[in-house]
Amino acid sequence: MGLASAPSHPASPSDRTGPGHAHWLRVARETADDLATDAAAREQAGKAPIDEVSRLREAGLLTLLTPAEPRGGGPDWPTAYAVVREIAAADGAIGRLLGCHYFLSWSARFFAGPALAAQTEERSAAEQWCWGGGFARQEPPLVLARTSRGLVLGGRQSYTTGVLVADRLAVRAVREDTGEPLAVVVDPARRGVVVDGDADTFGQRLAAGGSVEFDDVPVDADDVLGSLSADEDLLSPRAALASPAGRLFSAQLLVGMAEGVLAEAREYSRTGHAPWHPAWPAGTPHDPQVQTAYGELAVLTRSASALTDQALEAVRGGLDRGEELTYDECADISALVAMAETAAARAAQESTTRALDIIGARSASARLGFDRFWRNARTHTLYEPVAHRLRDVGEYFLNGAHPPFVLPA
Repeated sequence: MGLASAPSHPASPSDRTGPGHAHWLRVARETADDLATDAAAREQAGKAPIDEVSRLREAGLLTLLTPAEPRGGGPDWPTAYAVVREIAAADGAIGRLLGCHYFLSWSARFFAGPALAAQTEERSAAEQWCWGGGFARQEPPLVLARTSRGLVLGGRQSYTTGVLVADRLAVRAVREDTGEPLAVVVDPARRGVVVDGDADTFGQRLAAGGSVEFDDVPVDADDVLGSLSADEDLLSPRAALASPAGRLFSAQLLVGMAEGVLAEAREYSRTGHAPWHPAWPAGTPHDPQVQTAYGELAVLTRSASALTDQALEAVRGGLDRGEELTYDECADISALVAMAETAAARAAQESTTRALDIIGARSASARLGFDRFWRNARTHTLYEPVAHRLRDVGEYFLNGAHPPFVLPA
């Protein structure tokens, strides 16, 4: 029974002319195998993942969700989710970076008009941009002001995934005059953008996180994708779908990390327990306690995987509905994704913690790098806490209240 397998959903036929799901999943597994060979050493070095992004770009994975012409893979969300899950099993930080990139690279379709969305995607595919940033609320917010020189962006984004390697940043900013939140695209090479690699987290070290200072950065009209307002008078059900679609990448990332640590721990339990040392009380694969522990974690992870797959089908159905999607349908999807993210977080935290106990004191070896799974999972759940998701699910279940429009960090 292989635990590190991504779901094998067929590709959606809509808007797709490039290679199919099987092709991209094979590419993802080859890339994941490549990343796994030096994952522990790269994570300990903690350098900006320039080489890792180059691997993703060379494999064609950066343009997976952009149109098949001129250089994209064609939009296919189930495949993108499966790719993130596969990569996360090998390297949780690169899985985080890639999931953020996919969501942001497609965000124009949620928030911009068709012409601007097509223009943004075509250039992104042609130049193979790597996207970073995030649309989560922060205080104080970035401010978009109108001056005699045109629109300018000011403020500081405190933690931005991908900022150290991004070709484009997609951020949340409020209009200075009305306070309306907007999705804004920024070229980090522009005058006034100052990148600070100050994240210094104990996990997700290769997610290229850092802070960005925007000092009166010029913003073109076409760089403003659209509104992020949660007001239903401004937010269409299709745009509201950005929330569960984005949050599902978090669930896939967490399931991938749980599957990855269990696969690696299982391999070590089978082949790496010799030579024996009395201070290392790890059991063998024939130890009933070890078998029970693996059984519990396998059930927990497979349960989270099944719920995440259900949420994937719901998100795909919502995307296929397009402009016919209703607010009630979007609420159903959001609640299911919140359940999946919660279950995935529990599976990741339990698996990455208990795998260390199963292996025993050997897992403290920096050379083996088992701790990176726990640190990556725990850091992600600190930045994306699931307590609020549980409350949203409970209020929806009890009172029918629609889950709030919450975008991932």
